[in-house]
Parts: sequence; C-alpha cells; structure tokens
Amino acid sequence: MPSTADNNALHVPVLLKPIVDILSPALQAESCLIDCTLGMGGHSEAFLRAFPQLTVIGIDRDEQAIELASNRLAPFGTRFIPVHTTYDDVDKVAQTYGHDGKVDAILMDLGVSSLQLDETERGFSYAHDAPLDMRMDTSCGITAAQLLATASHSELARILRIYGEEKFAPNIARAIIRRRETAPLERTSELADLVRETIPAPARRKGGNPSKRTFQALRIAVNNELDVLEAAVPRAIESLRVGGRIAVEAYQSLEDRIVKEAFSVGLKSTSPPGLPMELADHAPYLKALTRGAQKADRAEQETNPRSASVRLRAVERLRATPAHIAQPYRRQGSTL
Repeated sequence: MPSTADNNALHVPVLLKPIVDILSPALQAESCLIDCTLGMGGHSEAFLRAFPQLTVIGIDRDEQAIELASNRLAPFGTRFIPVHTTYDDVDKVAQTYGHDGKVDAILMDLGVSSLQLDETERGFSYAHDAPLDMRMDTSCGITAAQLLATASHSELARILRIYGEEKFAPNIARAIIRRRETAPLERTSELADLVRETIPAPARRKGGNPSKRTFQALRIAVNNELDVLEAAVPRAIESLRVGGRIAVEAYQSLEDRIVKEAFSVGLKSTSPPGLPMELADHAPYLKALTRGAQKADRAEQETNPRSASVRLRAVERLRATPAHIAQPYRRQGSTL
C-alpha cells in the first residue's frame, strides 16, 4: 500500500497552469527559479518538465518534504537543488545559486501543505486524533502542546484573535487555561472537543468545523509563519533580476494582506502629487501581472478543494529598486 506521502506526489498543485503561464516569460535559456515552498515538488516538476534548461532551487523547512520531493525530482539530476531552510532565506539562496545574486522567477505557495495535513501524526488536522505538534520543521521549535501549556491567557487570546480571526478567542483561551490546571492538552482531538464545547451552539452551525480557526492560529504561531512571510516577500523581490517575476499563492486573508502590501510598495509612484510628469526615479519598479488577487475557476475548485480559498498575486520587476525606497528586510552580502 502506498503511503499518504506517496499519494501526495500525485496531487495536482493549485493554479498550476496559470502560474506556469505567468512565470514563463521570465524563463529563458539556462534560467533559475526558486520554489520557496517546495512541498511535494508538484510545481517544481511542472517547471522542470516545461523548461529543459531550467534550474529549480527548492526551499522547505520540512525535512520530510525535502526528502520526498528530492526522490520525486531525482530524474532531473543537477537541475534540481533542495535547500532545507525557511523561505525568508530566499535572498541567501539567490546569492548562493543565482546569477550574480539574482534569479529569474520565484514562486511561493503559502500555508500548510497536503503532506503535512495528510500525515496525521504531524498534528495539523482537527479531523484526525494525533499528538499536538504542528511544527513544519520537527527538528526544532516548540510544539503546539508546549505552547498551550505555557502561554498566558492574554497571549493565547491574542494568537487566536489575530492569527485565527476567532471572535471567541478570549473564551477559548480561558477554557484552555482551565483545562491545563487539571490535565495538559496533548492530542488534536482533545483541543477540537474543547473548542467545540466552548463556542456557542448557534455559532457551531455555520462556517465549517468550529476548530478550524484555532488550529490555523496555533499552526501560524508555532511556525512563526507571518513574520517569515513578512520578511520573505521584500527579500524575494530584491532577489529578482530586472524582467524577473514572482507569483505568490495565499490561502487566508492575513497572508494575502502581507503580500498585497509588499507588492504595493513597488507598484505605486512616489512622485510628489501635482507634478506634470513622472520623476524617473519615482516611477513604479514593479508591474502587476494579475488584476488584484486571481482566484481558481469553478472547474478547479470542484476538482481540487484546496483551491477554493486561493488568492494569487504576481508582479514583474521593471527596474532596480530606487535608493529612496525603504527595504527593512534587505540583507547585503549574505550567503548560505
């Protein structure tokens, strides 16, 4: 019997054809693409097949994903290079493997991967009983169970409210504190039951599983996902050559907002208002390749449920970033 991880290799990545179409103009002979969220390697495989001279650098913090994707992509030989790190190191990866520190295209497919959701022992899913782990990189960091055992009421409420957009965050945080006074929360089923019992019955009747927002919030907190993303997008933009392109798939509003704000810095003019002409150094240095956030069409949503919430944004670099544009996450001279 094939494992869940083996089956994931057959999963169709979200918005695969639109992403290949968007990034393909930047991929000429002997190009380099960074797949910041390698996962099972579905996007990377599609690009390696479509562009015979392309090199793909695949980043993932999940050692299991690195191993499985590397096995899947082994037929491409040295055209695929795996890197075990978090994707806010995208600038370091570009410095190490790119041409003069720049690459031609970058892809980010955010959030939890199918591999992590389907491997029940990882503790990402409220649908299966498992240890409350939720770490994307199981070699370091605290687990969700450890976070629940040590965080204060105010910290838990903040995590649930901000990362999960959970309106019952204070109630759930209070229930967690009460529960751990008698026994620790160590299993996904225990947390799911606690949330279900805490949320008022009318609110449980809509919006899917009542634990969804709590599990999302804890996963984001355990893996520091939003801080990583906030640093990664500007660094990725700075790692593109002129004419290079970046595409980002987000699956919830917090992620999409960070991507939108990072792109907006380069999409708007900084010329003082009222001037009769655009100042050359103040013109936009990015060009939007999607109209707002692109969604999956109905056909894909019906065949690939994960695509229902996707929001795709993509831009092209028109020129170097002007010196007067603040880049708080830029690093100089970094290599892996």
